[in-house]
This record gives sequence, structure tokens and C-alpha cells, in this order.
Amino acid sequence: MLLTIDVGNTQTVVGLYSRGFASAATAETGLLNHWRFSTEAKRTADEYAVLIRSLFQSAGHPFEVDGIAICAGVPRVLASLREMVQNNLGNEPIVIEPGVRTGMAILYDNPKEVGADRIANAVAAFDLYGGPTVVVDFGTGNNFDVISASGDFLGGAIAPGIEISLDALFDRAAALRAVELVAPRSVIGKSTVESLQSGAIFGFAGQVDGMVNRFREELGLCTVVATGGLAPLIAPVSATIEHVEPFLTLHGLRIVFDRNQER
Repeated sequence: MLLTIDVGNTQTVVGLYSRGFASAATAETGLLNHWRFSTEAKRTADEYAVLIRSLFQSAGHPFEVDGIAICAGVPRVLASLREMVQNNLGNEPIVIEPGVRTGMAILYDNPKEVGADRIANAVAAFDLYGGPTVVVDFGTGNNFDVISASGDFLGGAIAPGIEISLDALFDRAAALRAVELVAPRSVIGKSTVESLQSGAIFGFAGQVDGMVNRFREELGLCTVVATGGLAPLIAPVSATIEHVEPFLTLHGLRIVFDRNQER
């Protein structure tokens, strides 16, 4: 089995795959289980071992794997995970970082600046849909990643994420309170709650559509893939999102893992 770990600034997603499905038709092919929990930079290696072991046990899996692939945007968590793997699993993890084979050229002014999750998403999207492709990742920030027809990472855009944008609004506006993120009855809200929901859902869908249309002016026709926790909420009201892949990053991790076994 292959353990994949995607460490984001807000949440961490763990996936357990059967081996031998790297060239899968979907990101979910071979996915035995997945879990999502909050990212805590203060967790120690031992605490991560207890947490992941308990997740495995609750799903009926032994705490044993053939390989581990990690992408992490939080260095302190990455260090703890490396220690956890070394002490408990006895495997050397494949970490998306400089020097690791991804099979994708990074056409950034400084390739080292590109987040590991963005690379994993781009690798997975090109594997599943070819190119040119735009990946929209709804996370702490809304990441737009652009892949060329030949499979090169061209760059993209980064905007504030939905939840942190709303948190900032609630912090600054005393009369507004947190609301459930669901689609309102109509775009024209009939209450403060519905107005906030409309602004969040339809407003960010408009951001996505506007950015994609600008990308298309440079790329021509392209496939648009959404991922991240809030992708299923925004995709139905977006005019440009064509596919939703909740496990896109995990799929990219297993592809990168396999490419580094060929060495």
C-alpha cells in the first residue's frame, strides 16, 4: 500500500492507495481510504504516529505501507512527518521538493518558489486530462495553475481563499456574523445571511470564471479542473469548471512516487 500525505496550511489530507494504479483513469482508482484533519504545526512526530495509526486501525488496515509520498506547505509539519516515517514505518518518503523527479518542467522564474501541492495538482491534472489545463484549488488560498499542451507548468495566479476572506470580513465588520457556506435561494439575497452566502459562493465563482477566461485568451481552449475542500460548492455555479477531482493532489503524489521508483 502507498501512503500519501498532503499537508496544507489549514488542513491535511491523507490517502491510502493500493499499489499498481498510478496510470489510473480517475484519481480515486485504487484509493482504499482517505482522511482529513486540521494541520497543527505543533504536533510532534509521535503524535502524528498515534493519529495516523488510529486512522488505519479504525478502517481495518495494519500500520504498514510499501511507500510514502508527501507534499507539504508547512516546513515544521514536514519535519515531524519525516521523523514519524523514519521511527515507525521504516521507509524513506518521497517528498515533492527540489531534486525529486516529477516528469514536469516548471517554467517559473524560480521553480523552487512553486508550492509542492501545486506541482502535484499539475502532474495529476495532466495525467488525467492532458493539456492545456487549468487547475483551480480551493484552499487557504485559491490557486490557479496552468499546464501547457505539452505538459509544462506555465505558472498561474494566487488569490485569497474563501474561508479566510470571510474570516477577515467578520473580524472587521462587527454587525456581520459567521454563516454556513451553502448556496442561497437566489443571487439577490433577501437577508444578511443570504447576502453573505451569495457574495461568497457566486462571487468566488465569478472570480474563477473571470480568471479562466483571461487564461483562455492566452491559451485558447483548455480543460478546467477544480479540487480542494470547497470545490463541490463552487463548481455547480461556475460557468467554466468542467471537472471536480477531490483527490487530485493525492493522485499527483502517487504518480511522483512511481516516477521516482524508476531510478
